[in-house]
Amino acid sequence: MTGFTDRWWTSADGLKLYARDYAAGPGPARLPVVCIHGLTRNSRDFGEVAPYLAASGRRVLAIDVRGRGRSDRDPEPMNYHPGTYADDVGALFDQLGLSQAVFVGTSMGGLISMMLALRRPELIAGSVINDVGPQLSPVGLARIVAYTGKPVEIRNWKDAREYVKRTNGAAFPHNRDRDWRMFVDRVFDRGPKGRPVLAYDPRIAEPFKAASPDKPAPDMLPVFMALARKPMLLVRGGISDLLDQDGVALMRQHASNMAYVEVPDVGHAPMLTEPAARAAILRFLGELA
Repeated sequence: MTGFTDRWWTSADGLKLYARDYAAGPGPARLPVVCIHGLTRNSRDFGEVAPYLAASGRRVLAIDVRGRGRSDRDPEPMNYHPGTYADDVGALFDQLGLSQAVFVGTSMGGLISMMLALRRPELIAGSVINDVGPQLSPVGLARIVAYTGKPVEIRNWKDAREYVKRTNGAAFPHNRDRDWRMFVDRVFDRGPKGRPVLAYDPRIAEPFKAASPDKPAPDMLPVFMALARKPMLLVRGGISDLLDQDGVALMRQHASNMAYVEVPDVGHAPMLTEPAARAAILRFLGELA
């Protein structure tokens, strides 16, 4: 099962937002799954994940967060933060008549899930958090900030492939040519004259630029704990530079019932198609309604 329906909804401030809607496979009705991508990515990241989730009997909605993919860009870039994104997800539920779902959140998508647990906890039946937590390594954060929203000259699809290798090669040391071609298709759109353009609004970086370096980072532990009240699976890349072992230990200390899987030889963030990740996710979902 690989097909999906284009689904649109409207944010509270009038933006047109997009999701891929995968129908559930045969079998008893089960709770749907909402997949939320990372900072510079989009719903295409779940192009191989959503079909196996749908085949397990669950409707899957893979969203494009505002400013990414086919969703509208925000004319006010300071709206690009997890609180706004969480409200957008709440609007999706309200407009589609959904009452509850299991969330799969990669990186920023996990933070959005945490924020939603504070604002609309009734919507969350459980969560899969992919390589993110309340305590993040400054090494990984610096790497991500270094390329997000920065001007880059991409003249052709060869340049696009070199770009994704340069920005993600350390995280996926065993990727083959086919894997990088798929990566390019996820990260880039076909722009004017067929040239590749990054599939996100570069102004998503504006809130980072506006943040004061002297101001302490917000305490995300209470936000994580709001989500951890529901069943949770943490997926970590074995060589992740964003979620280190200290970060995992903090999460396990405060969420003793949290399931955990580490994906070997993958950094930030696993694609969730890896055998270890896929098996753990299906096992986790199998224990939910």
